[in-house]
Amino acid sequence: MLTRRGMLAAGAAALVPGPRGPAAQGGAGLRLGLLPFGTVSWEAEVIRARGLDAAQGFALEGVKLAGSDAARIAFQGGQVDLIVSDLLWAARLRAEGRAVRFLPYSSSEGALMVPADSPLKSLADLAGKRLGVAGGPLDKNWLLLRARAREADGIDLDRDARPAFAAPPLLMQKLESGELDAALLYWTFCARLEAKGFRRLTDADAIARGFGVTGPVALLGYVFDDALLARGTAEMAAFTRASRAAKQALADDATAWTLVRPLMAAEDAATFDALRREFLDGIPRRPVAAEEADAARLVAVLARLGGERLLGAATTLPEGLYWDPGRNG
Repeated sequence: MLTRRGMLAAGAAALVPGPRGPAAQGGAGLRLGLLPFGTVSWEAEVIRARGLDAAQGFALEGVKLAGSDAARIAFQGGQVDLIVSDLLWAARLRAEGRAVRFLPYSSSEGALMVPADSPLKSLADLAGKRLGVAGGPLDKNWLLLRARAREADGIDLDRDARPAFAAPPLLMQKLESGELDAALLYWTFCARLEAKGFRRLTDADAIARGFGVTGPVALLGYVFDDALLARGTAEMAAFTRASRAAKQALADDATAWTLVRPLMAAEDAATFDALRREFLDGIPRRPVAAEEADAARLVAVLARLGGERLLGAATTLPEGLYWDPGRNG
């Protein structure tokens, strides 16, 4: 749900100018929302610098936005054609009647981080411990962690641990200072902590597999409207090819990272290496149909755990949400 404060903040954010490409100068193109320090800007920079959009016959324009709320509002208001956002948000929109589509972007997700010398070995060990949680009580990683801890270890983390919800930078700081025993954080913060010697007690992929998921699920994806496809599926298929080419360049060509390094806010080589490794590990490599089948399993679990507050009218993965250029293009 969009609050008045969120709308005002997003409106201000939309005024932040983005890079001006051919699309902004009057040619046909795709407007992609970019967040500060977001990994989408890494991919977009490789596409721009290496001319991967022009090679596919379209122009990509990056539109800078201040945060996730601003991106969602800009997308819903038609200021951008595509954003990278959460599968659950896309599912909720489609269940409410908006014809949105989802194309997997990354399976890199959060993890439960502890200090290297922590005595914690399992989720059961979290009883009585100070546990930081990025996001709110309806964060998908928190819901899945709670469910897994209850089913596998017989512990109710909401009752038996001492959870505290806050922004990731604050939780990271408190974990480093020893004010927290563990913290459930988004992957970029996990990578930064790993560069400092912290370790994972468990991660989102391991938790998801406990619910029958067969492989890494990209819970982040490109979200766009059917209105974009109404212009012709060739344009979106061309973008998909450029996106894959950029990811392939980052996977195979070390020089591509010279383009990305200035955007990463990596203060040292260890942090850079950790961020690069996690980004590459998260590149979707499975068929879209396999992603869709596993996503349906997770959405069913999350609908049971979070209900209408999390997914709105969606109780299952909405039909037609996933877009597969090989199947739909």
